[in-house]
Amino acid sequence: MMKCAVNIPTFTNLRRCACVFQVLRGVTVLSKDREFLWRRLHSLLGVVPVGLFLVFHLFLNFTAIGGEETYNNATGVMELLPHSLLLAMEWIIIYIPLMFHGFYGVYIAFTATYNTGRFSTFRNWMFALQRFTGIFLVIFIAWHIFQTRIQKALGAEVEFNMMVEIVDNPLMLVFYILGIVSAAFHLANGLWSFLVSWGITQSNKSQRIATYVTLLIFVVLAIVGVAAILAFV
Repeated sequence: MMKCAVNIPTFTNLRRCACVFQVLRGVTVLSKDREFLWRRLHSLLGVVPVGLFLVFHLFLNFTAIGGEETYNNATGVMELLPHSLLLAMEWIIIYIPLMFHGFYGVYIAFTATYNTGRFSTFRNWMFALQRFTGIFLVIFIAWHIFQTRIQKALGAEVEFNMMVEIVDNPLMLVFYILGIVSAAFHLANGLWSFLVSWGITQSNKSQRIATYVTLLIFVVLAIVGVAAILAFV
């Protein structure tokens, strides 16, 4: 009679499987912890310093409503700093945080789960718009830097007439208005998410108040930014 061989797991094999499972679980936990920290850093940099710089930049551009001389005098103040110091400040305070926030934000946008089709609630739409505006802003900011900072590095002068020439194209004017409105929304709605994720607004009432406040911030920044770009027309 033929005997069937049955492989019975030994204690050693079971122990090895348990060890492998513990290692894999540890890797998973470590990966989740690392992603949690990356997302916290992404959220923080979106407010400080990127968000603060955006507010400063919009209000600085708002001086254009006072005319060419007012705008050039306001923007020319930064040129009083030594070039090496100004360059270091730009990279440390603006470019490096901005690139991390932007590129990691694109990763979040493409890996996020959207459920606006099933649950069309206000916050779900805000979640989706936050990701869509983030992707658009990566394109817009890259183009804006090319038209201004890179051109300055190539010898052009960043001043009132440069912006006049840029928005003289109607399509470029629309592109800039969309970029400004998207940036204002992205910062305001991102501030709401920041307050929640960092445990500052935990109750429903505090989150509802934060919604009103951040919507007001969005409206104010959008008006300031659009008024500034229209001053160059």
